[in-house]
Amino acid sequence: MALHNIRYDFRCPDICPVPVDELYEAAIEQVVWAEKLGFVSVTLSEHHGSDDGYLPSLVAMASAIAARTESIHIMLGALIAPMHDPLRVAEDLAVLDRISKGRMSVIVAGGYVPSEFAMFGHEMKDRVALTVEMVDTLKAAWTGEPFEFRGRTVCVTPTPYQDPRPMIWLGGSSEGAARRAARIADGFLPSLPEFWDHYRDEVIKLGNPDPGPASSGSPGYLHITHDPDATWAKVAPHALHEMNAYGRWATESGAATGYEPVSDADALRAMGMHQLLTPPEAIEMIKAMGDFDALMFHPLMGGLDPALAWENLHLFESEVLPHL
Repeated sequence: MALHNIRYDFRCPDICPVPVDELYEAAIEQVVWAEKLGFVSVTLSEHHGSDDGYLPSLVAMASAIAARTESIHIMLGALIAPMHDPLRVAEDLAVLDRISKGRMSVIVAGGYVPSEFAMFGHEMKDRVALTVEMVDTLKAAWTGEPFEFRGRTVCVTPTPYQDPRPMIWLGGSSEGAARRAARIADGFLPSLPEFWDHYRDEVIKLGNPDPGPASSGSPGYLHITHDPDATWAKVAPHALHEMNAYGRWATESGAATGYEPVSDADALRAMGMHQLLTPPEAIEMIKAMGDFDALMFHPLMGGLDPALAWENLHLFESEVLPHL
């Protein structure tokens, strides 16, 4: 059976019917619910200076979730390296790993949104160097031993809960990022499936075990409902907001993210990223997935009403999960 996961980014645009603090509260309760049903992970994403309130603070939210849960894995995906001080990240993540008792891993990415780089005083041309520095710093810092950082000797304490350290993944949207991940990281999360082959090729070239083919994954948004068309009418404004917000960033940067500006809700639905399925349809789709494919729920997508999100999740619990 596919591995069940849940993710949040906390976009809260003007069409969101509740304030962002209610999205935070709903997400924490939903993660508690997901853990009880055997979901394997929750993924939190970050961006900075976004006018819709996109989560800027991964560690704060992850710590809140860690304090309310016991077994679900917390994936920070992705931490945008140029927007952070590497030493402070090493400290914060070590504490998070202690709080969660080893339930944390991190995807480090270079970022692609020009306004974020301007906000933190960096240039886009420096993102590869800053990303590599972040990974190198985390590895050295989490040994607990003194190491050289920007010309000075430093030491980070406490060490993480995990021995020897939490996993460090690399995110990216290019062949260069994929091959870099094979060289410096423990895993790779591509923005598009085609970049996986470059990662796999580089891993094999380095003499390491073949990571296998890319996971088939799941839709970007899955909603279980008895009336897909009626539910889409409620979901569509939020789906359009998310697609167009990501699409603008991709257009500004030229990054291959899989998002593009879309003006028509029907055209967006036809793209297949958003799947609104009846319980029998969902059962059929999930049963066709591989045992290690990732089924990902994104219940508060685009600032969706938490009440509607709960309808989706409860239908999955009552009418889909018992048949898997």
